[in-house]
Amino acid sequence: MIAIIQYNAGNIGSVQNALRRLNCECVVTDDVTIISSADKIIFPGVGEASSAMNYLKAKHLDKAIQDLKQPVLGICLGLQLMCQFSEEGNTKCLGIFDTTVKKFPPKDKVPHIGWNNFKKTNGALFKQINATDDVYFVHSYYAEINKQCMATCDYILPFAAALQKDNFYATQFHPEKSASVGTQILKNFLEL
Repeated sequence: MIAIIQYNAGNIGSVQNALRRLNCECVVTDDVTIISSADKIIFPGVGEASSAMNYLKAKHLDKAIQDLKQPVLGICLGLQLMCQFSEEGNTKCLGIFDTTVKKFPPKDKVPHIGWNNFKKTNGALFKQINATDDVYFVHSYYAEINKQCMATCDYILPFAAALQKDNFYATQFHPEKSASVGTQILKNFLEL
């Protein structure tokens, strides 16, 4: 069973629908026991970092997420909350990835909304994916590139499009909204 973490951040319906299209059973929950016993966990999100972290702490999900041993996929805000710190609300995050989340400089249209391709990809999530493939982004904040980066993208500046450390995987883009490329990435995660 796949657990989708509920933490008052949007986009859960899109993730559920994407998993249904892959004939995958899932449950949406903020129950630590259910999350800890799931085969895989998806940590989606569209929202604001500080209020999301406050919810995670109130439900004791912050420590529970850090302690997970099964594959975990963070999406968008999920990726950002798995980093050390976010400039959004000056938020101390979960600290899984060794990078900081910063706001895009106001040199171009922010937020970054729409389709964009990768500059480089590697790792298990990107099996059968080309660096030139397009995926869908919606974000005003980005994770800086670091040694845990599996994919990069360029919008105003280069940023981490995907990160991986041990059993933790995360994408800044929305695989559930990225057509066949996103479906392949979700399949790759489900096959880990």
